[in-house]
Amino acid sequence: ETGIGFFNHMLELFARHALIDLEVTAAGDTDVDYHHTVEDLGLVLGACLDEALGQRRGIRRYGFAALPMDESLSEVAVDLGGRPFLVFNSAMKQQKVRDFDVKLLEEFFRAVSVQARMNLHINHRYGDDAHHVCESIFKGFARALRQAVEPDPRETGVPSSKGTL
Repeated sequence: ETGIGFFNHMLELFARHALIDLEVTAAGDTDVDYHHTVEDLGLVLGACLDEALGQRRGIRRYGFAALPMDESLSEVAVDLGGRPFLVFNSAMKQQKVRDFDVKLLEEFFRAVSVQARMNLHINHRYGDDAHHVCESIFKGFARALRQAVEPDPRETGVPSSKGTL
């Protein structure tokens, strides 16, 4: 419960497709703007992911998903290698879904990537309906992250040539 209906929907999709238990209760200055609440949720989610991953031993580290949602297609790549960076490219033409400014998604994912120490590339290739675009991005992120955090039965240590992440 974030106080932002559309964003609640995106977080529910993320939790379902990442297979991550997620409980969110947020209270922010949503009567003024959604920006701080969305960014703060990204910071908290990223910090939780970083803590849950610990030393990142035995995980696949990398994940990728190409996710269609009706007419929209997004490609998301994740590297849990410890260096935060966000690339966010979107061909989205609409600016809002109801009262939610979709430009806030970039701020959310930037905050997640910094706090989770994650390299995250989001490329929305095409699609016109902003709701579908956002869904393809969140589901693609969920699926790529799910793949990256999976245990790798062949990796017993930290998945890095340097021995540390």
